[in-house]
Amino acid sequence: MSRAFVNGITVGYDDAGEGEPLVLVHGHPFDRSMWAPQLAALAGPGLRVIAPDLRGYGESTVVPGVTPLETFARDIAALLDHLGLGEVVIGGLSMGGQIVMEFARLFPGRVRGLLLADTFAQAETSDGRTARHAQAARLLREGMGPYAEEVLAKMIAPYNVEALPEVAAHVLGMMRAAPPEGAAAALLGRAERLDYSDPLTEVTVPTLVVVGRDDAFTPVADAEYLRDRVPGAALVVVEGAAHMPNLERPERFDAAVRALLAAVGAVRAAG
Repeated sequence: MSRAFVNGITVGYDDAGEGEPLVLVHGHPFDRSMWAPQLAALAGPGLRVIAPDLRGYGESTVVPGVTPLETFARDIAALLDHLGLGEVVIGGLSMGGQIVMEFARLFPGRVRGLLLADTFAQAETSDGRTARHAQAARLLREGMGPYAEEVLAKMIAPYNVEALPEVAAHVLGMMRAAPPEGAAAALLGRAERLDYSDPLTEVTVPTLVVVGRDDAFTPVADAEYLRDRVPGAALVVVEGAAHMPNLERPERFDAAVRALLAAVGAVRAAG
């Protein structure tokens, strides 16, 4: 574990392996430990995997109020500056995927490849904004526990809660441990996010879209929409998984990521 003071906050992050840099951005309300299987399986002599805690989560600084996706994206850019990294392959899951879309919008020249997992591109609806504001208020009022218990069987498939108790315990533990102020600030910022539908049509780097077959938060149709917006994007639907295929079916998820990295390498070689 490492820490860096960037963009006015302290960021906790993991940094393993050497070579092509892959940045993995966690979702809400998790922390960088959600990427532990990927660090273990992918990081090595040819690949450097960097997984930060977003502001408000894990071991990074909690900043109450409202945290827009742009702020998260600029935090990541500042961390990459700190690490001396220019271009990277960058991926995220759920809210992390939306942060990655914002990063690609702000810093297209720094993106060598994109991974968009269990996420969606459209702006929030009026009803969605109302719901996120209500949820933020609830987290500040009640803490994370009741929410975590309610959504566990949507974050991972209900059958995996039973079949994969260690995964279920990890997911539940991350949600319970998330600071309410940080989680609420992210919800309020996410409610005001941009629509990334048009910016995605301008992406020119290898792009992988991944989704769990049984994801109720971001169904397969959302992933198909992403694939259709990004020229040449690949889509992998992970069977036996819901919203967190990287934890529910890590072997299948990691194989898809390796294919993306191979595509990135092929483009670089051709260039």
